[in-house]
Amino acid sequence: MTIRVLIADDQAMVREGFSVLLNAMPGIEVIGEAVNGREAVAQVDALRPDVVLMDIRMPELNGIEATREIVAADGEAKVLVLTTFDLDEYVYQALRAGASGFLLKDASARRLADGVRVVAAGEALLAPTVTRRLITEFSRISTAPRTPALTRIGDLTERETEVLVLIAQGLSNAEIAAQLVVAESTIKTHVSRILVKLGLRDRTQAAVFAYEARLVTPG
Repeated sequence: MTIRVLIADDQAMVREGFSVLLNAMPGIEVIGEAVNGREAVAQVDALRPDVVLMDIRMPELNGIEATREIVAADGEAKVLVLTTFDLDEYVYQALRAGASGFLLKDASARRLADGVRVVAAGEALLAPTVTRRLITEFSRISTAPRTPALTRIGDLTERETEVLVLIAQGLSNAEIAAQLVVAESTIKTHVSRILVKLGLRDRTQAAVFAYEARLVTPG
């Protein structure tokens, strides 16, 4: 199946460049563009893309608020945030708003295409090491545990809480399985149950949740 992509960025050269790169990749088609967050929300509603490439800094409605509106309207929407710096503080806010991951604007054509495919498949586009570095750096923004997060922790079993902590530490399913001496399929089941119980979209959101609930502390 062809992955349908919408590009939201206020810079014409960025939109055109990404369009050329992605349209040249097999199985990917750019179906629309948006010049600001408000237009991105409207285009998502009209075109129903599989993945939205979302710039953070845009006029009228920034990428964070646009992501929040898009995800609120469609829980299955997949937003891939575009940023100039990999430790941009706004990336953390975008992940909290429901983005599935982020890419640097100077990403290679292959990495861009791979990122689109990963997000379209329902995975989070953050390698374990990147997850750990990003969340550790910007979880400092939250100075106290969020009450909803603390309340929902009680829904998890002891083993699920343990797995959640390891996710937040940046471990992959295979690494978690090795550490807990269980099958990787067992960990996948735990991860799925964690996401359902906590009402989260993916393991990146799970990592954010763990830090906000202070199950894991930065550093």
